[in-house]
Amino acid sequence: MSKLHVTVKAVTARIIERSKPGRQAYLDLIATQRDAGVNRPILSCGNLAHGFAASGEDKAAIRDGKAMNIGIISAYNDMLSAHQPYGRYPEQMKIFAREVGATAQVAGSTPAMCDGVTQGQDSMELSLFSRDVIAMATAVGLSHGMFESVAMLGICDKIVPGLLMGALRFGHLPTILVPAGPMPSGLANKEKQRVRQLYAEGKVGRAQLLEAEAASYHSAGTCTFYGTANSNQMMMEVMGLHIPGSAFINPGTKLRTELTRAAVHRLSEIGWDGDDYRPLGLCVDEKAIVNACVGLLATGGSTNHALHIPAIARAAGIIIDWEDFDQLSSAVPLIARVYPNGSGDVNHFHAAGGMGYVIRELIDAGLLHRDIMTVAGKDLADYGREPMLENDQLVWRDSPAVTADDTLLRPPSAPFSPDGGMRLVTGNLGRATFKTSAVDPARWTIEAPVRVFHDQNDALAAFKAGELDRDVIVVIRFQGPVANGMPELHKLTPSLGVLQDKGFNVALVTDGRMSGASGKVPAAIHLSPEGARGGSIAKLQDGDIVRLCANTGALSVLVDADIWASRAPAPTPARHIGTGRELFALMQAGADEAEKGGSAMLAVAGL
Repeated sequence: MSKLHVTVKAVTARIIERSKPGRQAYLDLIATQRDAGVNRPILSCGNLAHGFAASGEDKAAIRDGKAMNIGIISAYNDMLSAHQPYGRYPEQMKIFAREVGATAQVAGSTPAMCDGVTQGQDSMELSLFSRDVIAMATAVGLSHGMFESVAMLGICDKIVPGLLMGALRFGHLPTILVPAGPMPSGLANKEKQRVRQLYAEGKVGRAQLLEAEAASYHSAGTCTFYGTANSNQMMMEVMGLHIPGSAFINPGTKLRTELTRAAVHRLSEIGWDGDDYRPLGLCVDEKAIVNACVGLLATGGSTNHALHIPAIARAAGIIIDWEDFDQLSSAVPLIARVYPNGSGDVNHFHAAGGMGYVIRELIDAGLLHRDIMTVAGKDLADYGREPMLENDQLVWRDSPAVTADDTLLRPPSAPFSPDGGMRLVTGNLGRATFKTSAVDPARWTIEAPVRVFHDQNDALAAFKAGELDRDVIVVIRFQGPVANGMPELHKLTPSLGVLQDKGFNVALVTDGRMSGASGKVPAAIHLSPEGARGGSIAKLQDGDIVRLCANTGALSVLVDADIWASRAPAPTPARHIGTGRELFALMQAGADEAEKGGSAMLAVAGL
């Protein structure tokens, strides 16, 4: 076994030490929940009868209590392309369960918001909070106590983190994430990006833009760019929570079906009464959380996980912060360039070697913890292989020794960059995340006057009026969880890209989020504390000079200290209503800072 990298080892040790009280309390909880929590043997006859009343041919087996019952938590809807394939999964999974003497029931359903539909709309202000709604919906489904293991059907942005957060509170139950795979490749992402910029410049119309978008997002399956959804799938692999190699197999294929069958069969083996009990709460430990960070950094994954990984960790009694990310980023090389960080999409990444290649290479380089409890195999090394069919039977083979496309995927010994491309920047404006992996190093330092906005639409109006045709740092404030739910500001990307292409020095500073697929413009995002919580971003004024530097980790306003200290912050705008946003006021008011995950649910629970 390769020697663990000194930085990975040190960060892991720091997380373990910091997390000791919370982690022990969590382990005590799940041990108690298995022995004395709600479960089928203690249900009254009335409780149990309600639980199997509509279970059809599985009714006798569930009634007798001799077969393991798998609870399915589904985030299916057929508006979200990634989740549309899940419509038929439950009936298939019930058949697969019967093949091994088990049963399966849909324990509950969760909402599944599509950020692609809501980007730039008022409804994007519900997006981050939907993660906590999903966690609570998962808990409701599992609270019935009818199940000895869990299959979770979810892929996209807030959905996988929410499912995990909810399931971790039932961490005594073995759990496998079951993906559905990405749609086949459509219009090349660079061409889509080109048309978007032309539209932002007014050079093509809406019809041409819609045609390009429809050619890119064209069928069932996950969007093929490497944003939050596909970063989720990568993370489930490096944490050992998938059947190995499941992440990027297209929907509707025989291999996809066999991987789903394998997940159900495996749950019958690792379930509560199985011969190889592997509860979720032991699979998701400090080492698995570090693996999630390493995978994210090595592949240039979504910045949204700077919020989601801390929130997932908290649900398991583990504390991780942005300094941990920053330290790991200094040691983990960037070995993948997938759009928007490169030209190829996740299908091309998979063809080049995919997750099997990435995991094997990172283990060999001492950058991943091999010795974690996974849902399948002996340890994480079993995830360094790739699934295939031989005579219609599912088997795994060694991943290719050499990447098939070194413009997409490289070994750690010859990376695209020596570091992971996600930096912590700090200074008198607070703490923020800077994703460098998609940004030209020549643009890692920007010093320019700011133009301050409270709404991304006002910034776009200023762009269209030509008011931003200069060196400028665009500041969008009051975009944090407390102010308005922390929507993604992806709508700004094409316009800022136009300014950059004109030769201007441009950057974004915000206490909100950018898309998980944030692109080539330098951006300090998730700025904490946010403006609505007394953050210094609320004191910025038009014309202030701000310095953003990924090389030195600096984010500072260059204003005389006395003037800065005496300056009053701008008032927080009134809370938004409409599109259901007022129903989330409780979450908004109680949300903690981005570095902790931006969750009122976790904060109030004391987690």
